[in-house]
Amino acid sequence: MFPVAIGLNHRSAPVEIREKMSFHPSQMKEVLRELKSYPGLEGVVILSTCNRTEVYAATTNVEVGIISIKKFLADHHGIEEKLLDQYLYVHTLYDAVRHLFRVTSGLDSMVRGETQILGQVANAYEQASHAEVTNKAINVFFQTALAVGKRIRTETLIDQHPVSISYTAVELAKQQFGELNGKGILIMGAGEMSTLTAKNLVAAGASTVLVSNRSYEKAIILANEFSGRAVRFDDMDQYLEEVDIVISATASTHFVLLPERMQEVMSKRQGRPMLLIDIAVPRDIHPEVGDIPLITLFDIDDLRGVIDRHHQEREIAALSAEKIVDEEMHLFLKWHNSLFVVPTIVALQQKGQQIKELQLNRALERLGGLTPKQEKHVRSMANSIVNHLLHIPITNLKEYATTSQGHLYTEILQNLFDLDVEEETKRQVSVVNQHPGQVRHGRAE
Repeated sequence: MFPVAIGLNHRSAPVEIREKMSFHPSQMKEVLRELKSYPGLEGVVILSTCNRTEVYAATTNVEVGIISIKKFLADHHGIEEKLLDQYLYVHTLYDAVRHLFRVTSGLDSMVRGETQILGQVANAYEQASHAEVTNKAINVFFQTALAVGKRIRTETLIDQHPVSISYTAVELAKQQFGELNGKGILIMGAGEMSTLTAKNLVAAGASTVLVSNRSYEKAIILANEFSGRAVRFDDMDQYLEEVDIVISATASTHFVLLPERMQEVMSKRQGRPMLLIDIAVPRDIHPEVGDIPLITLFDIDDLRGVIDRHHQEREIAALSAEKIVDEEMHLFLKWHNSLFVVPTIVALQQKGQQIKELQLNRALERLGGLTPKQEKHVRSMANSIVNHLLHIPITNLKEYATTSQGHLYTEILQNLFDLDVEEETKRQVSVVNQHPGQVRHGRAE
């Protein structure tokens, strides 16, 4: 059973193609069963996100599996295969397993180490399981990948360094005030950046969020998205006197908050500190506002400095993550090849013994009249021929078992000698109710 991964992502295809190739979650059960019906596919999973669409499959014939997956993608989305081939990448065998490990760990994401992909992979696997289109091989691949993803995040902390402007703004607020629950927060502006900031604030536990915008109607729409409250732009001063944090992202072409205005606001706050985070370009808050006592001001360049450091920290963490992937691939490769090699050697030896006994009995019947000593010599010679004939293939197969091509050699040997081998695909990879950094390798039910 061989793994195959075929798909496209933000590096291989423009958004126009990625949109056409996406799968809606509500249709996934039917889509998965449609895919599974194609020739050569024994188990399948579809991973569909905003940045990638990938099909993972376990197949008994790699070439047939690749043809089937490409045909399915072209047929389902109504795109010519020749056009689709320009954007698709194909990973087979252990390259497919490594790719899945890297995807699940966030190493293949647009933002390295991002956390969302781990849940997306888990959800894709869950959908395939519910649709009853997985098999033992797919189960092992994905359970192992999820365990690897958790281990990497636990050991490298790669996802602990925010790299988006809106997320970093919220993280700065948390560093300044600790928990955001109970803190008064005002968002100035109702555009895309304000929307992202509002979502991150709510995710961080903020419960009191006000939205102010020159268009009061837009402020209402944004506030309603996360149960906040809209306030009129002209009434903003009275709320500036009350809130603890202001995050500004308006589309204004000039400063909205000037030093004189903020001096007056601070005179009415009875000594309470205030954090201002200006993520607008052009800036909304005059830089001299940061000189006012009890005001801490960050502008977008301050945030970008933090983000640049976080990018560097993520890249350092990614190096450690890649080493973990290598380590996990070595363990997986060793385990996976053993599934093929040990049963194949046993089957080959049994085949040799069966042929020897059959031909030996025929020869002894024809010869007839041999003394016990003579018959013993004939049997000894037959044993020696079989053992010598099988010694080199078995020795070499054991050596190949430690390489990335080990399972291919066993497959070839099975076909050459017409061996009936039932591989053992049970493997214990516990990803539930265990420490995320612990990945156990072994066989189990």
